[in-house]
Amino acid sequence: RAVSAQAMAVIQFFTLLVQSILWNAQMVGDELDEATRERMQQREEYLSWEMTRLLQELEQGTQELAQRTQEQSGFAWGALVFAALWQWQFWAVAGVLLLLFALCCRLRKRSQEVDSSSDEESSSSDREQVEEEAEEEDDSDSEDDLGRFFEEHMQWPVQNLARDCQVVKDLIDNFILVFRQLLTNSFFPVLQSSIEVGSAFEGWSPREEDIIYRLLVPLKPPRGHAFHLELGNRGETPARNCRVRVELVCTCMREQLAGEMCFLHHPEEELRRNQGPSLLHTLCTESYLDVQKTARWFYQLVQAAWVFLPQSSTWRLTILPSRRSCKFRVTEGNNKTHIIEMMFGVQQGNSDIFVSSQNTEALFTPSTTWPESYAVAEAKFFRHMAGQVPHDSFHLRCLQAYARILVGIGFSTYTLKTVVMHLLNTIPLSGWRRRHFVLRMEDIMQYLLRCLEEKRLDHFFLGNERVPEEINLPPDFQTAEPLNLFQHLVQDPDAHAEAMREYMDLQERLTRLLISGR
Repeated sequence: RAVSAQAMAVIQFFTLLVQSILWNAQMVGDELDEATRERMQQREEYLSWEMTRLLQELEQGTQELAQRTQEQSGFAWGALVFAALWQWQFWAVAGVLLLLFALCCRLRKRSQEVDSSSDEESSSSDREQVEEEAEEEDDSDSEDDLGRFFEEHMQWPVQNLARDCQVVKDLIDNFILVFRQLLTNSFFPVLQSSIEVGSAFEGWSPREEDIIYRLLVPLKPPRGHAFHLELGNRGETPARNCRVRVELVCTCMREQLAGEMCFLHHPEEELRRNQGPSLLHTLCTESYLDVQKTARWFYQLVQAAWVFLPQSSTWRLTILPSRRSCKFRVTEGNNKTHIIEMMFGVQQGNSDIFVSSQNTEALFTPSTTWPESYAVAEAKFFRHMAGQVPHDSFHLRCLQAYARILVGIGFSTYTLKTVVMHLLNTIPLSGWRRRHFVLRMEDIMQYLLRCLEEKRLDHFFLGNERVPEEINLPPDFQTAEPLNLFQHLVQDPDAHAEAMREYMDLQERLTRLLISGR
C-alpha cells in the first residue's frame, strides 16, 4: 500500500506538470504566427505520444523485473526491487517533463523577444532569421535551462571552498617551513611538502559543518637511516596493512665532511655525549616506525611552531585529539574556523601510493601498522579530470549531492566516489556538463544498482587498465586481480538484503532532493 500511495502521489505530480506544459504551449501558440503554432501543435502531439510510450515501458519493465527478481530471490526480494524501480523510473519521467517544461518557457520568452524586435525593425527577413536561430537552439537551451534550474533550486554547500582550501594550504606550508628550521641537524624524519587529499581538496565536500581539510606529509629517512616497506597481503579490503622498518646505514664516508658520527661504527657512549639519538630511539617500536609516537611528535611540532607563524597574532589554535594523526582547529580573526588533519606517510617508490597513518575500519590497529593509502592517487585523478572536463562540468556536483543524502545510510561516500570515478573513466567527458546533470545522476544510481545485483564493485586502481597514465601506480597494481569492494555482500545474504533496502532509501532521498532541493 505504501508503494501504491507513493506512486499515486508521483502520478499526481506528473499530471500537474503535464497541465503546466500544455498551458505554456497554448500561451506560446497564441503569441506566435501560424507556422509556429503548427510546430507547437506537433510538439504537443509528440509529448502525448512520448508520455504514452514512457508509461508503457514503465509498466512492462517493472513487471518483467518483478517477475525475474521473484524467480531469483523470492517474493519479498522482488517486491523491494520492483518498488525501487517504480520510484526510479517515475523520477526519470519527471526529468523528461521538467526538460519539456523548460523548453516551453524558453519558447515563450523567445516569442516575446521576437515581437519586440519586429516593432523596432520592419524587416521581415530579420525576424525570420531570429526565429530560425531560436528554433535551432531550443534543444540545447532547454537542456541547459534544466541544469541551471537544479543548480539554482538545490541548496549547495560551501560556496568558498576554493578560497578556504588555499587558506589551509598556505597555513600548512608555513608550518612545514618552521618545522624544517626546528629540525635542523636532528635525526627525525625529513618532512616533504604536504599533499592535499580528501573531499575538501577534491572539491566535493558535502556539508560545510563536516569539512575536514586533510593533508598528507610524506616522510623521508634522516641521515644515517633507511626506510624499508614491508607490504602485507591483500585481503578483502583494499588497504593492506604494512610496516615501515627503520635501518641504520653507515655514514663513515660522510662524517669526515659533515663532522657527524656513524651510528653503526661509533660507541654508544660517545654517540650519547656528542650526537642526538637515532630515529630508532625516538619514534620507533623495536625496529619499526610507530604511528602513535609519530603523531605525538607532530603535535609537539605544531605547538612549538605556532608562535613563529604570522597567523598566530590574530588566529587561535585548538588541539584536537587523535591517536594516528595530528588534528587541530584554527579560528581566523573573523571567527571562521577550519578543522585540519595532518596525516603522514611513506611513499612506495616513485608512485602515488603511500603507506600512511590513516585510520582503519579495524577495532584495533597496532601502532606499527601503516595501511596502504590511495588518497594521493585519488586526489591526482580528480585534478587530472578538472583539466579535461568542460568548464561547466557537474561531476563534482553529482558527488556533492550524493554525499549529502548518504548521511545515515550504510553506503559510504567512498563507495559512491568509486562509482563516479568509474563513470568518469567510461562516459565521454563532454557528457558531464550542467545540462547532463539528471542523466548522470541516473547513471550513478543505475551503476550502483547493477553492482548491488552482481554483488561486485571493483576497486578503481587495482587491476584497472583504464587508469589515466598520469597516475603513477606501482607495477603490481595493473597486474593485480580486480578487488571486489562488495565481497562482504557475497558472503552475507542478510547484508545484501540490507544493502538493497538502503538503495531504496537512497532513491527516495534523491527524489526528495531533486524535487524540493533539500
